[in-house]
Amino acid sequence: MSDQPKLQQIATKAEFSRRTAHRFVAGEEIPEAIDAVRQLNQKGFTATLDNLGEFVSTKEAAVAASDEYIRALDAIQASSADSNVSLKLTQFGLLLDEGACEQNVERVVVRAREQNNFVRIDMENSPVTDATLRIFTNLRKKYDNVGIVLQSYLFRTEKDIQDMLQLKARMRLCKGAYKEPPEISFKKKADTDANYVKLMKILLKSGIYHGIATHDPGMIQATKDFVTQERIGRDQFEFQMLYGIRRDLQNHLIKEGYRMRIYVPYGHEWYSYLMRRMAERPANLLFVARNIFRG
Repeated sequence: MSDQPKLQQIATKAEFSRRTAHRFVAGEEIPEAIDAVRQLNQKGFTATLDNLGEFVSTKEAAVAASDEYIRALDAIQASSADSNVSLKLTQFGLLLDEGACEQNVERVVVRAREQNNFVRIDMENSPVTDATLRIFTNLRKKYDNVGIVLQSYLFRTEKDIQDMLQLKARMRLCKGAYKEPPEISFKKKADTDANYVKLMKILLKSGIYHGIATHDPGMIQATKDFVTQERIGRDQFEFQMLYGIRRDLQNHLIKEGYRMRIYVPYGHEWYSYLMRRMAERPANLLFVARNIFRG
C-alpha cells in the first residue's frame, strides 16, 4: 500500500487518514513537531526529530531536505527542546549523486556540532546499505556527533557492527522494516529476534552509548536481564521507540529508571511512513480501522 500512488492520493486527502496519522506523526511543520517534543520532554523522554521523506528525484529537493533539517536544529536550539535529529540519505540525494548527498548531510552534522547536538543516519533498504555505511564512515572520521542505524534481520549486520565499533560509532539497533530477499535476511521472527539479542549484547558490552530500538517486550526483557547480569548502568544506553506506539511500555520503562528516546516524525510525506507502521504491528491496523469507521 505504501507504494501505490492512487491510494496515497486518496488517503492524504481524507480527514480520517489525517486524524489517524496524527497518532503516529507529530504534524506537518516544524513548530508542531517541537511542541510534541516538548510535551515528551515534560514526561521524562528525550526525542529524535525526523522530517519524513525518501527517494527525492532532484538535486534541488535534496538541498531543500538539508535546509529543512538545519531549520529543525535551529528550532530545537531556540526552544531548548531535548532532541537530536534522524535522517535518511535517499532524502538527501543518495540515488542521484553520492558525493553531493554526503555534502548535504555534512551541512546538517556541522550545524548540529555547533549546537552541541547529534545526527543519526537511518538505515534504509538493502540496495543502499553499502552507500549509507560509506557516507557514515566518511563523516564519522571527521565528526563525533554522528551515528548510524543497523538492522538485525540482515545477515551482514554482525560484521557491520564490528566495523562500526572500530570507528567508536554510536549505533541504534532495530529489527528492520523493509521487505528484503531471503538470500540476505532472516525470514522467521524467531531468527531475527535471536540475532537482535546477540547483537544487543555486543553493543552494550562495547562501552559506547547505543540505542536499543524495539517495541517487543521479549527484546526489552532480554536487554534488561543482560544489563543487570553485566552490571551495565542504566545511563550507559537508551531504549528507543516510535512516537505513538506502545506508550504503555514507554511510560513503564521511564518509571523503572531507564532512558527512553522517542522517534518523532513530522512532515507532509507521512503516508508511506504510516503504511509501514501498519504492516509492522496488527494493533496499529486495528487503531486505523476504528478511526475509519468513526469517520
